[in-house]
Amino acid sequence: MVVAKGTRPDKLRTDGKAMRLFDLIAVLLVLTALLSYLNHRWLRLPTTIGLMALTLVLSVMVVIAGEFHPPLAQHADAVVQQLDFDDVLLHGMLGFLLFAGALHINLNDLAERRASIALLATLGVLISTGVVAGLTWCIMQLLGIEMRFIYCLLFGALISPTDPIAVLGLLKKIGAPKALEIKIAGESLFNDGMGVVVFLGLLEIATGQHGFDLGHLSLLFLQEAVGGALFGLAIGYLVFVLLRSVDNYQVEIMLSLALVAGGYAAAEALHLSAPIAMVVAGLLIGNHGRSLAMSPAVCEHLDTFWELIDEILNAILFVLIGLEVLIVTFTGQYLLAGLLAIGVVLLARLAAVSLPIYALHLRRPFDKYTVRILAWGGLRGGISVALALSLPDVPEREVILIITYVVVVFSILVQGLTIGPLVQHWLAKPEPAAVLAEADEPPAADAAPESTG
Repeated sequence: MVVAKGTRPDKLRTDGKAMRLFDLIAVLLVLTALLSYLNHRWLRLPTTIGLMALTLVLSVMVVIAGEFHPPLAQHADAVVQQLDFDDVLLHGMLGFLLFAGALHINLNDLAERRASIALLATLGVLISTGVVAGLTWCIMQLLGIEMRFIYCLLFGALISPTDPIAVLGLLKKIGAPKALEIKIAGESLFNDGMGVVVFLGLLEIATGQHGFDLGHLSLLFLQEAVGGALFGLAIGYLVFVLLRSVDNYQVEIMLSLALVAGGYAAAEALHLSAPIAMVVAGLLIGNHGRSLAMSPAVCEHLDTFWELIDEILNAILFVLIGLEVLIVTFTGQYLLAGLLAIGVVLLARLAAVSLPIYALHLRRPFDKYTVRILAWGGLRGGISVALALSLPDVPEREVILIITYVVVVFSILVQGLTIGPLVQHWLAKPEPAAVLAEADEPPAADAAPESTG
């Protein structure tokens, strides 16, 4: 059976037989394990980057082989179509990834940089969305590609969230300042939810569910973002109370799993921001739960479990990103648009980082290269691809999917592989003076600037 690219039928058949869910999971796990072994044994690249690179090579080989043996390409395409990437990530994996990330963030460290993180995750997303939309619309006009401005805004919203996974591992290896790691991780945890909220609001306008109504958009933001945060706080506190009443790591790990799976599903059913709810719940369990409700032995087991979940899911996620090339139909014109969009997204990221950071410059000085590191280290990941795939079947969908994929691949492979050497180079340079703001509290008169890289 030949499956049209870009479609997501409820049942896809390969060799006349529908693949079971277990079969799909088995194929994905085996592929991820084998590629992880190859990367660790020979490439020795950061795990996520190496997995995506190898999967891309494998996907391209399948496409080339399909030119000589079409059934092979058709079979591979059908399998990837059945995986339904946007549903797998947005309504499954994302909650576990965000909870695992938030679980290891120190709330005190986050609070010290609350203003910079809040501005980057809110104002930064809005700035990025606007800049990307305006410049993308200009590019499409120059290339003669029909694309309504509202869909340029949707592209801006879906490409604005950042994925810090590959970057944080590199920063830890080279000994980058902890403040920089906190800023990157904190921003990413919250801008995922913010990006999804902005995307959903714009999608309602694009599909005609609502016209442009600032009051409605504000209400949607309150319901999704603020409601999601309050819901995450409520379910996190409920599980915190349960954790405090037992001392058994098996039970407590099960409670944390129930919190993520049940809480994410409930938040979506209530039309609240499930990503933001998971971040807030993870912060509460990872801080108050760790110190007040769990013994050291339980904390160790819980940390080990969620670190493993985080590693496995991220490995699978980057393999999925690499496999998605099988369902993307590239054309010369759209590929050129994608290459030009790389520069657009980088410029928008620079604006989204520099404007909020400079707005804080009167409070306390940042080190010189903070903006550069945050801008170049703002990698795009699976959530951007998933949001692009979730778009309705409109003429703009195909071009948005292609340019999103091109930007994500460049971001992970090029930015991900170069951010380590660049950070080392920038940190090695002597700092003549600190020029930007770092924390949210004014320093004492004799306080020295805090290093942020």
